[in-house]
Amino acid sequence: MTLEADEFLRRFLLHVVPRGFMRIRHFGLLANRTRRDMVRPCRDLLGQPPTEEAPPESSHALVLRLTGVDLARCPVCREGHMQITTLAVRMKPYSF
Repeated sequence: MTLEADEFLRRFLLHVVPRGFMRIRHFGLLANRTRRDMVRPCRDLLGQPPTEEAPPESSHALVLRLTGVDLARCPVCREGHMQITTLAVRMKPYSF
């Protein structure tokens, strides 16, 4: 689609929120505050089965599933697996 400059600017400026206003992305049924409570009745009215809530996935499993990169694999030899042996806790410096 080809538009004249004036028409393009008019259409573009329809998306600009006036000063002092805030853009609201989700409201009503999908508002963050009520989403969990409202999705069930909506699914019932539409005749959709409820979704099974899966337990949260660990960050290691998520990276492995999405990228195929095993974070536990040794970055040097690419064969062995690294294990956490010590956790170093960062302490605040003493001030006298």
